[in-house]
Amino acid sequence: MIPSTFDYVRPNSVDEAISALKAGGEDSKVITGGQSMLPLLRLRLAAPSVLVDCGRIDEMKGIKDNGDSVTIGAATTHWDVLHSDIVNKHVKLLAQATETVADPQIRHRGTFGGALAHGDPAGDLPAVVLALDATLEIAGSKGRRQVAAKDFFLDYFTTAVGPDEILVSITIPKLGKGWGTCYEKFNRSANGWAVVGVAAAVKVDGGKITEARIALTNCAAVPVRASSVESALKGVAAKVSEIEAASQSAAEGTRATSDLAADKEYREHLMRVITARAVSCAAGV
Repeated sequence: MIPSTFDYVRPNSVDEAISALKAGGEDSKVITGGQSMLPLLRLRLAAPSVLVDCGRIDEMKGIKDNGDSVTIGAATTHWDVLHSDIVNKHVKLLAQATETVADPQIRHRGTFGGALAHGDPAGDLPAVVLALDATLEIAGSKGRRQVAAKDFFLDYFTTAVGPDEILVSITIPKLGKGWGTCYEKFNRSANGWAVVGVAAAVKVDGGKITEARIALTNCAAVPVRASSVESALKGVAAKVSEIEAASQSAAEGTRATSDLAADKEYREHLMRVITARAVSCAAGV
């Protein structure tokens, strides 16, 4: 199909982009890589009056090592994230998840911030920022604000980014020594959406798990922390059998639904299995 008519603006700064969004009203939309928006336009599931392209805004690109954290511009491509020495050294979980996103063509054009602002519950990267306790910077006509990842995702395809606001950057704390990470997902095709995905970060000391952070993909309207599993893992031996036992509560509080990919019961089964695999991988067992 052919998209409906819209105006196109390509600003060079965040302030210019916000002004364009405000002038266009509630029907304005932001685009960076376009890998989510363009299909919606072609199917006429989105019909913006103004399309604001933030792909040229330098402030929204790049990866910075802050010492105790890493800041990534929202318009940074998946390819740049995946091949960043800073990301691979200090926030490896993000690189592991990014490697599973779609295919090389999508990863060259799609952006980290775009994947988060889109708010797709089947997207791989929202679970990562939730597991790593990231903070997201949003800029709007009333100024800038910091939003914790746990408060950023509100519902299906709905985030804390308002109509006249833009996601500018994402800051992720470094985990430090003793942590291992892994992203596992079950999908129906090599480049398909996750039926269930699990982002796991595990700290092991003396052969025992002392801390765990686990977030689930496509198990609710938003990414969710598997808090019951996190609690069950504390103090247990870093052994597959122990991890599998602790992972049996992975589906608690997830509000899983049935769809064409999996019914509710099968998805809950996958949560337990994939969680155990991801934690075992992160723990190095």
